[in-house]
Amino acid sequence: MPEADVSKRDKNYYTDIPQPTAGYFLKGASNLGWGMKHRLAQVFSPTSGRTVMLAVDHGYFQGPTTGLERIDQTIVPLIPNCDAFFCTRGILRSVVPADITKPVFLRASGGPSILKELSDEEIAMDIEDAIRLNAAGIGIQVFIGGEHETRSVHNMTKLVDMGMRYGIPVMAVTAVGKDMVRDAKYFRLACRMCAELGANVLKTYFVSEEFETVTSSCPVPIVMAGGKKLPELEALTMAYNAVQQGAAGVDMGRNIFQSDAPAAMMEAVNKVVHENMKPKDALDLFNTLKNAKK
Repeated sequence: MPEADVSKRDKNYYTDIPQPTAGYFLKGASNLGWGMKHRLAQVFSPTSGRTVMLAVDHGYFQGPTTGLERIDQTIVPLIPNCDAFFCTRGILRSVVPADITKPVFLRASGGPSILKELSDEEIAMDIEDAIRLNAAGIGIQVFIGGEHETRSVHNMTKLVDMGMRYGIPVMAVTAVGKDMVRDAKYFRLACRMCAELGANVLKTYFVSEEFETVTSSCPVPIVMAGGKKLPELEALTMAYNAVQQGAAGVDMGRNIFQSDAPAAMMEAVNKVVHENMKPKDALDLFNTLKNAKK
């Protein structure tokens, strides 16, 4: 993907110098209002500055995904062990007990199914409904480079305006089309655009080369998307590398709920993200917890 910047100077992302966070622990949030900060502090640990979000919103475009056929049976038992979870308002109202204390990010975009062009999305939830549901945040897909790129960006900016009005943070999710290259250059562009246009949190994919330039050049927190199901060690290594290279946590779905032992995987991911546990040690923990359930 071409970059518009034609300067011959080498770029400097200052990856070894953290962005200052004057007066507040979370990157890019120092100048936000109290309500916004309070909601973000529910999602991101003030101690580690990171979060383990559980993503279970897949059904909004692909139906009953493996592991999500019965969310009441597979996901609700996991909620106490995540920092926050990302779901749709339909699932929240119909399945999730109202006495849970974990913060919720709500999926706010939708439209096409996997049978259609995915970038053809609209805002699919009124901000007042997010308030009624006591949402800690709202999330929306943004398709940089997609067929409906401009509309998806405007969907996000409209949601940011609504969120700022009521103190609800917006997480922009950088969608990647089938024909797009998943590399640092693309994610630097997508994340920076969303942050510049007002997103408070970014959800994006990890890349093995120059991911630290993605996190460093994005002025708001990035949480790593889990993506497709991987073997446990690979998933734990990806999470470890992401947070070591500047991510403020993960928003994992399939690598947790499609695991042979989802609760054990959740605990292992927590250790990696919040305590910097090495991937092999986290895998040992996973296997110990998994075998203890037999």
